[in-house]
Amino acid sequence: MDSTLDKTTLKNLIFDLGDVIIPIDLTAPMRNFAMLANLPETEVLALWKQHNILSQYETGLIDDDAFRAHVRQLLKNDSWADEVIDTAWNTVLLDIPVERLERIKELKSHYRLFLLSNTSAIHIRYVNKVLTGMGQPTLEELFEKVFYSYDVQLMKPSPEIYQHVLDKAGLAAEETAFFDDNALNIQAAAELGIQAVHVQPPLTILDYLKNV
Repeated sequence: MDSTLDKTTLKNLIFDLGDVIIPIDLTAPMRNFAMLANLPETEVLALWKQHNILSQYETGLIDDDAFRAHVRQLLKNDSWADEVIDTAWNTVLLDIPVERLERIKELKSHYRLFLLSNTSAIHIRYVNKVLTGMGQPTLEELFEKVFYSYDVQLMKPSPEIYQHVLDKAGLAAEETAFFDDNALNIQAAAELGIQAVHVQPPLTILDYLKNV
């Protein structure tokens, strides 16, 4: 697990969010939108892919209001309130394991910590609300700096987003570990010289951080 890490040079840890810190169910939003629209899930998924809403939203090409408008138009329901769309969209996010948060907090005294996520503003607001309700720090408080795809207008596995993080935070690639559940994201980071760790079930981030 941690054998890929050279701990003698390690100074910085970059974490993905979904399925690294927070368990996710990628099928849940489409399932919920399909139920709301009274349409087959396969049809909703096909429409979603055809119109490429996700990458537009997660790279900041469209904002929250435009995203919701696209959803209403796509699923032919102008009456859905913002909250209805946001709630369905946020079903991708499952319960946050508090022990993962506590481990990350422990690491703050030893490493510089960063977050790098392909995500949307609706998700981040929801996560921070849940964290606050748990008596935990927000993502912006938990990490030295957060890098959200919609803010930087780049997405993993684009090499540019990793370079952006290294440049903005002043990090040396060889002194930096990156934890992600997506093999393509890991490969792209490794090609820049980052110590990239592929987080794979049944293991969790806690297993990979045991000896860090």
